[in-house]
Amino acid sequence: MQKKAIVLLSGGLDSITVLALAKKQGFQCYALSFDYGQRHNAELIAAAQIAADYQVEDHKIIKLGLSSIGGSALTDEHIAVPQTPQEGIPVTYVPARNTIFLSFALGWAEVLNLTDIFIGVNAVDYSGYPDCRPEFIKAFQLLANLATKAGVEGEHFIIHTPLIALSKSEIIKKGIELDVDYRRTVSCYSADEQGRACRVCDACRLRKTGFIDAGIKDPTRYQESEKMLQ
Repeated sequence: MQKKAIVLLSGGLDSITVLALAKKQGFQCYALSFDYGQRHNAELIAAAQIAADYQVEDHKIIKLGLSSIGGSALTDEHIAVPQTPQEGIPVTYVPARNTIFLSFALGWAEVLNLTDIFIGVNAVDYSGYPDCRPEFIKAFQLLANLATKAGVEGEHFIIHTPLIALSKSEIIKKGIELDVDYRRTVSCYSADEQGRACRVCDACRLRKTGFIDAGIKDPTRYQESEKMLQ
């Protein structure tokens, strides 16, 4: 029987690379995205298109109300998205986001009777988020095998993090090897309705630097602005 896996699919550069890797490894993929109250839905539109392009078995978009608690520039309109690098954990960190996302993936995994979950967290070129670290993934995997019927009955869940030790340029190179079309993706925290990137947020800076370091032309669609044209 073909192996099955859930892939967390944000619509961004990392998640499409993870989906391509999972497919390359022979997994029958189920994609899971979240409408969690983020500033725009351009990434969800991208995720839906990516899921269709890769012919996943099913693509669910779960609606969550993380904007009701706020605490992040991505979910609270009163907190501005920073346009310069920050020290420490930035205000774009969404409290408990990956814990919540993985919990939904774990629940769906039990329903689908599968034990493999892929997530595109990265501990090298990232914004300092605590839920992108190997220690967090290890702890969640332990929780998954303690807190589920499947785990108690002898199944063993594996949280796959194939990008966790790669630089952004290494991720991009790996994706190019897999014929990933990064034009499809949206990584920007402040993308417009057409999915065009702002160029100045932390996500845009990491992405742009990744393409430069990889020696690959940046295919990102950017917003037209005076700042861009200067």
